[in-house]
Amino acid sequence: MVDQNKSAPAPESAGGGERFSQSGFIFAAIGSAVGLGNMWKFPYITGKYGGAAFFLMFIVCLLAVGLPVLMAELTIGRGGRGSVSTSFNRLTKKKGWGTLGFLMVLAPFLILSFYAVIAGWTLYYAVQSFSGNLFSNSDYSATFGSFIGSWQPVWWMLLALVLTAFVIIKGVSSGIEKFNKILIPGLVILLVALVIRALTLKGAGDGVSFFLEPDFSKLTAQSALIALGHAFFSLSLGMGTMITYGAYVDKRQSLGVGTMAIGLGDLLYALLAGLIIFPTSFAFGIEPGQGPGLVFVALPAAFAAMPFGSLFGGLFFVLLAFAALTSTVGLLEVPVAFVRERFGWSRGKSVIIITLLIFIIGIPSAVSVGGAVDISFGHKTFFDWMDFICSYILLPVGGLIVTIFVGWIWRDAAKEAGVKSSWLYVWLFMVRYIAPILVLLVLLHSTGALDFLFKE
Repeated sequence: MVDQNKSAPAPESAGGGERFSQSGFIFAAIGSAVGLGNMWKFPYITGKYGGAAFFLMFIVCLLAVGLPVLMAELTIGRGGRGSVSTSFNRLTKKKGWGTLGFLMVLAPFLILSFYAVIAGWTLYYAVQSFSGNLFSNSDYSATFGSFIGSWQPVWWMLLALVLTAFVIIKGVSSGIEKFNKILIPGLVILLVALVIRALTLKGAGDGVSFFLEPDFSKLTAQSALIALGHAFFSLSLGMGTMITYGAYVDKRQSLGVGTMAIGLGDLLYALLAGLIIFPTSFAFGIEPGQGPGLVFVALPAAFAAMPFGSLFGGLFFVLLAFAALTSTVGLLEVPVAFVRERFGWSRGKSVIIITLLIFIIGIPSAVSVGGAVDISFGHKTFFDWMDFICSYILLPVGGLIVTIFVGWIWRDAAKEAGVKSSWLYVWLFMVRYIAPILVLLVLLHSTGALDFLFKE
C-alpha cells in the first residue's frame, strides 16, 4: 500500500516530477471544467428542455454520475503517474488498455482544433464590444454571419492557441496553476457583476422564475438523457484532462475534497451563468432555447439596449474568453504530456509542435462553420463532423473506458482513491454498475440510436 505521508517522486514521463499545490490542483481542474459549455450550451439546452426542472435534473446527474467518474479519472492519473495511455498500462498487466487510453489523448487533440475556433470568436467579440464596433450595426445576425463566413476566425483561433501554448510552455506550477489562480477569481468577479446587472433589468424576475422554479411536467426521458450528457461533459470527463491533471496531484492531497470542490465550482458556474442569461433573455424578449445564436446574436442586441451596454457586453465576452481559455489549457496539456513521454521531447518542443498541428487541423473547422469555404460531407460541415465525432463518440467511449477500468480491471483503485469506508462501497457501486449503463445510454442517444423512442 502506498504511504500516504510521503510524496512518491513522479517519473519523467509525468512531467519531470511537476506537482500542483492543493489549491492549484482545484483551480486548474475547475478551470478545465468551467468552459464555454456552461455559458454557451447550458443556457440554451436548459431553455429548450424544461428550464428549472432540467437544471434540477442536471444537478442530480452531476452528483450521481459526474462526481464518481471524475473521482475515477483523478485516481487513474495519480496512480499511474504518466500520460493517459501510460497510466492505464502501469496500473494493469492486461494488454490493450494503453491503446484504449490513447483514444483519450486523441479526443482533446481533436476537440481543441474546433474548440479554439469558438474561443477565437469570444476574443473577437470582446475586442469589438469594448471598442463599440459591435454595436455600430443593429443587424447582429448579419454581423455574426459576416464574421464567421470570412477567414478572420482563422487568425483569432491562432491567437487563442498562442495564448494557450504560452501558459502550457511555462509548466504545471508556473503555467497552468498560476494562470488558473488568476483567471478563476477573475471569472467569479465578472460573473457576480453581470448577475447583479441582469437581475436589475426590468422583467428579469420572469427569467429567474423560469430558471429556478421547476415545473416537473416539462421533464421527459429525452431531457433527462441530455441533462446526464451535459453533466458528464461539463466536468471535462472522458477526454483525459482529469487523468493528466491527476498525475500532478501529490499523494498527500485528498482526491475526495478535490472532486467535491470541482463539482461545486462547476455547479456554481452553471447557476451564475443561468442567472445572467435567463433574466437578460426574458427582459428583452429573447427566446432562451434558440441555440448558439443566443450568445453571439441575441445577447449583443440586449446589451445594445442597456445603459453602458458596450461595457457590460465587453465584460460578458471577456468572461466567455476567460472560460474558453481555462478549458483550452486543460485540453492542450493532454497531448503535450503524451508526446513528452512517448518521444522524450522537451516541454517547449512538445507544445510548439502539437499547437501547430492543432492549428493546421483547425483551419477547415474555422472556415467551414460559416461557409467561407464549403467543406461538408453528408449535410454536415467539417466543424460539425469534428464536434460530432469528439463530443458524441470519443467522449462517451472514454467515459466507458474509465468506469470499466476502475470498476472491474484495476484492483487497487480503492486504495489509491483514499475514499473513506463509509463512502467506498457507494463510489464503487456507482462506478461499476450505474455510471457505465448511463454513459452507454448517453452514447446511444447522442448517436441517434434511441431516436425512435422520442418520436411523437
